[in-house]
Amino acid sequence: MLLVFVLIAGVGTYVYSLYAGAKNTVNNKMHEEVTSIDHEITKKKIQAKEPLNVLLLGVDERNGDRGRSDALMVLSVDPNNDRSQLISIPRDTRTEMVGDSSQAGKLDKINHAYAFGGTEMSIQTVENLLDIELDYYVKMNMEGLSDMVDAVGGITVNNELQWTDTGYYKKGYEYNKGDITMNGPETMGFVRMRYQDPNGDFGRNERQRKVIEALIDKGASVGSVNKIGNMMDALGNNVTTNMDFSVMKDLLVNYRSASNTITTYQMKGSGTKISGVYYLQVSEQEIQDVHNMIKEYNS
Repeated sequence: MLLVFVLIAGVGTYVYSLYAGAKNTVNNKMHEEVTSIDHEITKKKIQAKEPLNVLLLGVDERNGDRGRSDALMVLSVDPNNDRSQLISIPRDTRTEMVGDSSQAGKLDKINHAYAFGGTEMSIQTVENLLDIELDYYVKMNMEGLSDMVDAVGGITVNNELQWTDTGYYKKGYEYNKGDITMNGPETMGFVRMRYQDPNGDFGRNERQRKVIEALIDKGASVGSVNKIGNMMDALGNNVTTNMDFSVMKDLLVNYRSASNTITTYQMKGSGTKISGVYYLQVSEQEIQDVHNMIKEYNS
């Protein structure tokens, strides 16, 4: 009985230390509210277990340079119907800049919104483009993606295109067709490659979605429990969000079933050059269709 008590006490201490460490990391290192989202309305949505829209931003930040958003996705979470939807917005999409910046009101690439006005302007520009309300955002420095993949012990994805990395890392990583298991640096080459893909940015966005899904699956698995400390370190150093720890707990308890089914979609458009600059022109019909897809998840 004494041995059992000691084991239980040890497990309890370990669990509490993980809990306390996670809470400290989220609230003190990751949490950052924004004025463009009404957090009181969002809290009421969570209490009522209503569907939520989350903006996922992958940004390319360097010292002394805010950078641009390399990836933009809207995640719609519907716990009442046990489903989620992940929609990619191509970074070259030409749209109106909205927010507190001298560039507000001008037409430009949507990924420039982050360069002009940070997270606030990215949120407002996406909301304006799709005529939706965003409840949360999660911003990850793309360089931190490598740390996150290594923290969970690597990920496995299905690769549909065979190539050798000669661009991002130039280390000759081989990406064979079929299921491939990758570490952090290999994953960075996987999501960065664009010019060897006949689908260009569209192909890269698809690979980014696959990596996100694989990270969610691996991070949520029972086998990753002993990696929680490493995962929190990677998140704390590379992720910013307006979710605090209490919100994350509510999402884990009340919204977990929404991960049962995840569908993906990428906005479509036609490439064109304006004054020598490449843009993706997205039709009003396509924008309306994507708006309707998100609204259907929110109903």
